[in-house]
Amino acid sequence: MLAALAPGLPHGVQVRCAREAIDAARAQAGGDSGPTVEQVIADARDRLAAIERSLLGPVVNATGVLLHTNLGRAPLGDEALAAIATAAGYSNLEFELGAGHRGSRHEHAGRLLALAAGAEAGIVVNNNASAVLLTLAALARDTDVVVSRGELVEIGGSFRVPDIMREAGARLVEVGTTNRTRRADYEAAITSNTAAVLKVHASNYRMVGFVEATPVHELTTLPRPVIVDAGSGLLDDTTPWLPHRPSWLRDELGVRQCIDAGAAIVMFSGDKLLGGPQAGVIVGRAELVARVTRHPLARVVRADKMTLAAMQSVALTYLSGDATSLPLWRMAITPVDVLRARAERIASTVEGVKVCDTAATPGGGSLPGRDLPSIGVALDVDDANRALARLRDARIVAMAREGRVVCDLRTVDPGDDDRIGSALRALTETT
Repeated sequence: MLAALAPGLPHGVQVRCAREAIDAARAQAGGDSGPTVEQVIADARDRLAAIERSLLGPVVNATGVLLHTNLGRAPLGDEALAAIATAAGYSNLEFELGAGHRGSRHEHAGRLLALAAGAEAGIVVNNNASAVLLTLAALARDTDVVVSRGELVEIGGSFRVPDIMREAGARLVEVGTTNRTRRADYEAAITSNTAAVLKVHASNYRMVGFVEATPVHELTTLPRPVIVDAGSGLLDDTTPWLPHRPSWLRDELGVRQCIDAGAAIVMFSGDKLLGGPQAGVIVGRAELVARVTRHPLARVVRADKMTLAAMQSVALTYLSGDATSLPLWRMAITPVDVLRARAERIASTVEGVKVCDTAATPGGGSLPGRDLPSIGVALDVDDANRALARLRDARIVAMAREGRVVCDLRTVDPGDDDRIGSALRALTETT
């Protein structure tokens, strides 16, 4: 009976859920009354269903948020997935095939990403927070690092620049004010104990009004190395891999532009605006990257072989000059007319579904306040929360807007359009 309730779960998990349901029934029993056998079975079924829902698996992102942190940020393309599958077996991860001796895992993706960014060297770690921690620990432990007060940011997961600097053993020297920091503020703070100047890009918030920040090219005229936390990881501000530069990328910091401006080290995310798996990238001067690589923490935060394989694939895609095969950029630049045609086709197959204008967002802590015109399909429902739950049962994550369920198609793979239509049709048949 248990196997019929959840055929995809191991017998041990089924038994545990059954025992929990029985124990719960015994706790509720009193006198001659208590849950029926059918109720106990239903409880076990619910417990098994909850476990199945909690297992990591694919979902359809119909929220319009391209880099949805809760849904795994950037989806990977076929090339990256194939690279992961290839690397899953034995590989030359740390082996020099030419010389026949031990090599370095940093000689693959890191070298290619450095080339794509115009840097001398690079390495890949497990995320950008690790990249910041490792770089500061390797280059600035027990020394001063000068940072603008307006750049002491916090991102998700309790990542705060002052806390990370303290954990890395660097001493924070704040300069300027919250809204205005000039080159002279940095210069006045530099002493013989200063190891570096840290520039942190405000990728997850915006300050407007009476503000002033010192650009990288001015900071590099100071007598200390400039370390840049570029955050989102836009590889090149000019986006030469796209047919045109999206307007919503305005003001976003380009990694190549930081290197060209003289930055010693640039750290950035491997997913977000790069479009790869979760990872952190450190590129810059060869001697400094080598110091970072030799630090003991480099082993603690290193990326695994499958992440490196995916990042290598992403780097090769950028180096090819055409990154439109990356799902992130393919979604981002899809014309509104194409999305509208898809929405009209879905609406034509489901009674009550309407085509609607929506606003997609980059997400992932990138480009706050930037919207992308988009198109979705909407259905009026009596209970939006209940309808959203029904869609989640079908592993579709959508939105509720003014009593309607809305599926934004910018973040939906065209191959899932029929799935969206079927799920919406099921809603109409039960409401």
